[in-house]
Amino acid sequence: GDPNVSTAMAVREQHGHDESMHACAPPDAVVWPQAVGQVQELAALCHRCRVPMVPFGTGTGLEGGVNAVQGGVCFDLSRMDAITELSLEDFSVAVEPGVTRKALNSHLRGTGLWFPVGTVGAGTLG
Repeated sequence: GDPNVSTAMAVREQHGHDESMHACAPPDAVVWPQAVGQVQELAALCHRCRVPMVPFGTGTGLEGGVNAVQGGVCFDLSRMDAITELSLEDFSVAVEPGVTRKALNSHLRGTGLWFPVGTVGAGTLG
């Protein structure tokens, strides 16, 4: 429920485009899950009801991947922003999908490590 679900046109339009040249194609609703279990429940519900699911990170994509061309539900993952594991010894980190590169680098400050732009696998870190 509110504030984790919105059908407001302004919110839907914000989530219906990225930085690409593609025209806005807003979803029918936007949801903000905050845990993996919520994502699983929402995905199962959408699957059962045959409703398209559109993931949304920060909206900085360049391919139009967030455009809901067939409507559906946009899963805004920005509130899933925990850094769940960090190993300085083997240079690995596990993050939730809402963690941005800026937030990760802030967390890494003082360790001598950083996450640069253009790193392989950086697609989920906006």
